[in-house]
Amino acid sequence: MFNNLSDRLTATFRNLRGKGRLSEHDINTTLRDIRLALLEADVALPVVKTFVASVRERALGSEVSQALNPGQQIVKIVNEELVAILGGQTRGLALAKNPPTVIMLAGLQGSGKTTLAGKLGRWLKEQGHTPVLVAADLQRPNAVTQLEVVGERAGVPVFAPERGNIAGHDAVGSTGEGTRSYGDPVQVADDGIQYAISKLYDVVIVDTAGRLAVDADLMDQAKRIRATIRPDEVLFVVDAMIGQAAVDTALAFQHGVGFTGVVLSKLDGDARGGAALSIAQVTGRPILFSSIGEGVADFEVFHPDRMASRILDMGDVLTLIEKAERAFDKRQADEMARKFLAEEDFTFEDFLEQMSAIKRMGNFKSMLGMMPGMQQMRAQLDAFDEREFDRVEAMVRSMTPFERTHPKVINGSRRQRIARGSGMQVSDVNQLLERFGQAQKMMKSLARGGGAGLPGMPGIRKAKPVASRKKAKSGNPAKRAAEERAIADRAATARQDAAGSAFGMPPGAGTDAPFDAGSLPPGFDKFLGR
Repeated sequence: MFNNLSDRLTATFRNLRGKGRLSEHDINTTLRDIRLALLEADVALPVVKTFVASVRERALGSEVSQALNPGQQIVKIVNEELVAILGGQTRGLALAKNPPTVIMLAGLQGSGKTTLAGKLGRWLKEQGHTPVLVAADLQRPNAVTQLEVVGERAGVPVFAPERGNIAGHDAVGSTGEGTRSYGDPVQVADDGIQYAISKLYDVVIVDTAGRLAVDADLMDQAKRIRATIRPDEVLFVVDAMIGQAAVDTALAFQHGVGFTGVVLSKLDGDARGGAALSIAQVTGRPILFSSIGEGVADFEVFHPDRMASRILDMGDVLTLIEKAERAFDKRQADEMARKFLAEEDFTFEDFLEQMSAIKRMGNFKSMLGMMPGMQQMRAQLDAFDEREFDRVEAMVRSMTPFERTHPKVINGSRRQRIARGSGMQVSDVNQLLERFGQAQKMMKSLARGGGAGLPGMPGIRKAKPVASRKKAKSGNPAKRAAEERAIADRAATARQDAAGSAFGMPPGAGTDAPFDAGSLPPGFDKFLGR
């Protein structure tokens, strides 16, 4: 979403590199480019003015003029101001002291509230909570059914006593037979709270109805639901792709209903991202979460500092590490480390486990985009086909269990069978086996200490200790006893020397050694009372 803004800012900062001193003209030119970049990204004009004024004040002060690298100091200032307009600090959900915690979702129709309810429920379940979804959107066609499907995918139960609108009409309206009614959403929301209490659920997520635009009926219904259930959190779900309209809608909901936090949906889209940079500053409410895809796992806590780093192409390694920790099983990781250090062959079974873990982490392109400097390789990222993972997995799963652990036995006829079973060509199987063999060699080379393919790479395995030859003991009992006494005496002397060296005593100055006053420094004898 922030690709255009990131490109503009990166190009602007590139012009500052290598300059030992920045003139006022350089700073004004940089600020003009930043202002244009923000306006082109559809950031609200009041936010742009505040942002540029803050950067200008700090850039013209001693903070930059006395810096060793003024260009990097400007980047630091812009990063800190971006964090400020994105909300400053990460804020979590305000959980109730006495469960259940009630969370109400509000927003326009099409903003992604129903899908987000399932994502939020799944995330809370991973945090150790027991959430339940309440279907209080009874007006949008089949909204209740959609929430049930989303809840099933997320593994979260749904409370849906009313089926709502299943006839295809978009709202309550008058017909020739009278007024059409689909149930009372306020009553459903209240019943959902009582249901959660009786079933011991500790979090209730209430999905409410939306409209295609802000109107009086929508605000009235949302206010009545809020007054009845008294939620601990009211989350305003906004489509991050609607630009300036997102700010206007947020202000309308803030004045009409009131909300405690914002959730940005569709943050993986190709919009300019102005909503994310404007809402927190304009409304004064923090952004709590972001939705980054269609899957129930495509959901993140919103960290202002990490988002600012992504915009400035500094990467988001912390989020990438957190995804990896959730996706990779510790037992499997320990087993892979053991195999690596023992120089055991990396098999196709191990490959399938690693591929499965990578898929659990989410979209591969988005993960690569979290690496610092990857925005400069966007063309290569866009050209990458994620279906290649599926093709490789199909070829591996077409192998027998023996072939997966012994890839060297895969001859010509076996390769033809694997190609037919996976719907691929024999040349594709050949390339897979060739790349896999190179990967095995590289891992062994790493474990042994770099190798020709990795110049300068230090060894990872510990060197084996060289076994020292022990002196044979004498067969004469008297001589053997003398040898043992000599060994004991040497050990005692060594211990005394070690203890003495800790206090600055010379070797051999043990506790039984006679004291030599002549070894003292000149003039020291007066302290001995002589």
